[in-house]
Amino acid sequence: MTALVEGAAIPAVDLAGQDGTRIDLQGYVGKPFVLYFYPKDDTTGCTREAQDFSAARADFEALGVDLLGVSRDTPEKHRKFTAKYHLTVPLASADTDAALEAFGVWVEKKLYGKTYMGIDRSTFLFAADGTLARIWRKVRVPGHVEQVLAAVRAIL
Repeated sequence: MTALVEGAAIPAVDLAGQDGTRIDLQGYVGKPFVLYFYPKDDTTGCTREAQDFSAARADFEALGVDLLGVSRDTPEKHRKFTAKYHLTVPLASADTDAALEAFGVWVEKKLYGKTYMGIDRSTFLFAADGTLARIWRKVRVPGHVEQVLAAVRAIL
């Protein structure tokens, strides 16, 4: 697997939307787009990140930027997560490994001495022309959305 680098084109992959439709990432070309990957719905860090992006959604929209959060959770689980926390940011499911591999977010992790595969919390900012403008890997949630918003303003 080759790591995605700044300047690369948005990968040609699709995801399962929480409403059951397919989301083709190529469809976001034409305006700036923020795609963030997170490990699991309804966990502390992932909930906070989704709440932070939801709280800032109007700021992103005012700049003409679309947002999309992605995990391996099912569309049904995303709907429950969204309803429970009143999230406004759209969520999608990486229901195949293609998106996770294309973005290099499926990584080996360790917890309490056990090794397993999981999603590396990562965010990708694409410019309107579909090229990758900025990558954040191993994201720390507090203050992250503000960093992304600042980067969006810098590319506009």
